[in-house]
Amino acid sequence: MGKKWIDISQPLTNDIAHWPGDTPFSYETVFTKDETGSVNIGKITTSLHTGTHIDAPFHFLNEGKTVLDLDLELYIGTAKLVDVSDWDEVTPEAFTNSELDGVQRLLVKTKKQVEPHIFPQEIPRLSPELAPFLKEKGVRLLGVDLPSVDALNSKEMETHHALYQHDIHILENIYVENVEPGLYELIALPLPIKGGDGSPVRAVIRPL
Repeated sequence: MGKKWIDISQPLTNDIAHWPGDTPFSYETVFTKDETGSVNIGKITTSLHTGTHIDAPFHFLNEGKTVLDLDLELYIGTAKLVDVSDWDEVTPEAFTNSELDGVQRLLVKTKKQVEPHIFPQEIPRLSPELAPFLKEKGVRLLGVDLPSVDALNSKEMETHHALYQHDIHILENIYVENVEPGLYELIALPLPIKGGDGSPVRAVIRPL
């Protein structure tokens, strides 16, 4: 029997943390089986950036690609999980002891503990200097256990733009608190949302 898939998605619940001022996630059963005679029918309302999600370039660039324009190959394949939770600022030096050559999908654990139901007051800083460093290694997708690759109050979105300029795409709010570093198979497909600036994903990994 093969190794089991590990769910690294934050469950979408009515009390999941969301960006202050953004649309919270909500699920409700609009019609019950008793009412319809056959089925229950639910409805969700949510920001596209709640829980585990990808950012499309249109999120921070008016001329950027939307979700349907993105290459699905980015979100399926071998990934490497690296723990840098001892670093307050994640710079290229944080990966000194990690072999990243040829790693196309990099998952990064920046926090020792993640609280999906509490929006953080501050998060570790991801230096824009990571972008050229990761590009040189071959990284095309960066996944983090944070709601953003930039500071929570950033308006310049320096790291978003730096990653974009180096053709590195973004996966945010993965849940890897209890997952060991190593090589994995990743599936983190976005929904086909026309015009979407992002999308929730069901991100799963399987040890290689």
